[in-house]
Amino acid sequence: MGFYVRTSLRVGPFRFTLSQAGMAVSTGIPGLRAGMGPRGNVVSMGRGAISYRTIAPDHVVMHDVVSLVPAQPSDVVQQLQKAAERRPYWPFALAALLLAGLVTGRFGLVIIAVGLPCVLWVALRDRAARAVVVMYDVTDEAAWRFDHLVSSITDLQRAHGFWLITASGAITSTYQFKLNAGASRLLRRMTASARLTGPRILITNVAVPTLTAGSLSVHFLPDRVLFRDGRHVADLAYQHLQVGVEHARFIEEGPVPPDGTVVDSTWRYVNVKGGPDRRFKNNARLPILLYGRLILRSHSGLNLVWDASQVPLVHAVANALHQSIAARPPVIHP
Repeated sequence: MGFYVRTSLRVGPFRFTLSQAGMAVSTGIPGLRAGMGPRGNVVSMGRGAISYRTIAPDHVVMHDVVSLVPAQPSDVVQQLQKAAERRPYWPFALAALLLAGLVTGRFGLVIIAVGLPCVLWVALRDRAARAVVVMYDVTDEAAWRFDHLVSSITDLQRAHGFWLITASGAITSTYQFKLNAGASRLLRRMTASARLTGPRILITNVAVPTLTAGSLSVHFLPDRVLFRDGRHVADLAYQHLQVGVEHARFIEEGPVPPDGTVVDSTWRYVNVKGGPDRRFKNNARLPILLYGRLILRSHSGLNLVWDASQVPLVHAVANALHQSIAARPPVIHP
């Protein structure tokens, strides 16, 4: 498969392990590890040839493995928002340690050296507390669809030009037409990127294809699309996502992407007929490029528009998303 599925994840001092029996969590140091899983609590002690292991019966059964059935739109989002709101304690622990080192004089360095591992443990504990662990079991046709999506986003990284359209305005007068290279509409955009990393607070065992620009990011998970703008997080089932593709002609005033397709040209200042306006000196000739435009919308008000310098790459992403949208949610058998 083009995407990876791990059976073990490490979050701070904790390790999550996925098996056929379910998911287990453990923590500890070399020679001593404790945890719990679907078969009960586990304590392991010792290293090498001498060791001790005990399993205590417990009624707690962990059901944190997420299937491809779309969950309620708010469950993962609520967990992510709650995790993001948790206050980290390691800065206070570090400040207290440094203060203790200063007031103890000659023994300060010793106290700091002894206390640093404790501060590290608090930092790891904060990392685990501010993380949401989601482990996917992706198989069969669902795995093929998600693999296609991961591959298309990976290929999109090859585009030398990729942007998020942030604002749009129509040209309404002849004067505006002359001063804006004969364009019919002005667009404001910001540089975007495609990658395979999800939000920092989301820990998962699959690659997370992502489109990001500034503080806004769109994360494509196996069962849903996750949207994040700063601290605001929302999600949407694929069945509620609307995907469109357009071929957009763009007058490029900045650097031309090396992989862009130039289809025409115009002048920085034009006359009514579209020719160069002779009243302006140094009236530069501007290229018109053909870009691929990816549009993500929903009935709930989502509206995101992305331009890429390679049209085929945009079509590949749209096709992969259409396959996820058309797929029926898997059925859970009791």
